Amino acid sequence: MEKSSRIYIAGHRGMVGSALTRFLQKNNFNNLLLRTHSELNLLNQHDVLEFFKQEAPEYVFLAAARVGGIIANNTYRADFIYENIAIQSNILQAAFQYKVRKLLFLGSSCIYPKNCPQPMKEDYLLSSELEYTNEPYAVAKICGLKMCEAFNLQYKTNFISVMPTNLYGPNDNYNLERSHVLPAMIRKFFLAGLLQNNRLDLAAHNLSCPSDQVEKTLAAAGVFRDRVILWGTGTPRREFLHADDLASACLFIMLNVNWDTLSAGKQEIRNTHINIGSGVDFSINEIARMTAAAAEYNGKIEYDTLKPDGTMRKLLDVQKINAMGWKSTIPLKQGIKEVYREYTERYLTVKKSQ
Repeated sequence: MEKSSRIYIAGHRGMVGSALTRFLQKNNFNNLLLRTHSELNLLNQHDVLEFFKQEAPEYVFLAAARVGGIIANNTYRADFIYENIAIQSNILQAAFQYKVRKLLFLGSSCIYPKNCPQPMKEDYLLSSELEYTNEPYAVAKICGLKMCEAFNLQYKTNFISVMPTNLYGPNDNYNLERSHVLPAMIRKFFLAGLLQNNRLDLAAHNLSCPSDQVEKTLAAAGVFRDRVILWGTGTPRREFLHADDLASACLFIMLNVNWDTLSAGKQEIRNTHINIGSGVDFSINEIARMTAAAAEYNGKIEYDTLKPDGTMRKLLDVQKINAMGWKSTIPLKQGIKEVYREYTERYLTVKKSQ
């Protein structure tokens, strides 16, 4: 991939896509093809094919997806499986049809079984049943990586699949109902801090509700002046990777890894995807305490044990990508501080400017 190559980033406004955009620009890849949802509907096959025909991207980062946390995955099951399979199918077909030189498909660590041995190796894929709450999303992502393998085997394309661990970073989804655990924590501790300091005006602005409705709204989300209530028991362990680390890994793979290397020497070619993670995990309670510390919140952290924990442990085996020459560089504690600062500065700046 050359500095002048035509590079399409699908989903460039999301957390992963925006991190890829920043990192590529930082490394002087400036011929980027970027389209918002209003400019290109990835659910429409005709529109996607026309875009590839007209713009002729040489390289593609497929980061577009419908994503969410436990509640969203379990509530919008049909939307998650349909939209993700449609987006992937449309882009992969267009990339094949218009001879994209290389494509990188981003999946998720939720593709691995619910009771998967830890850490999770690439070869553990499809070895037993999936976690129920996010099964539709996981099936969609498995479909995507299998489509990449199938296109490569039948048509000699160069489609690479990567499976990142849990991610966090700028431009994350902080919706209290539909976000993942870490961004939800960041927003909850930020709002709990505002309550402690009687800044109902800032909390009302953050929630887009009247000041007299702030405490009622936050109580429904488990946020109070003296405590924050989180789902589950706090004992499940999770690995997190900063989106900037992921962007670094994706560019490294795009520049250095090809399909023929991943499939070499295999009789039955499967599980050629690459895990991307930090290789370190923490309990939800440890992560909550890191986030509370970043927010300088001194209230209690409690758990609603009637709510589900999800998978008890999710740690990726990252030996494959480490052996290739890439390792993560942003420790979780440092990353949470940076992302919390970015989140709070964004909201406080908006409020002051009004």
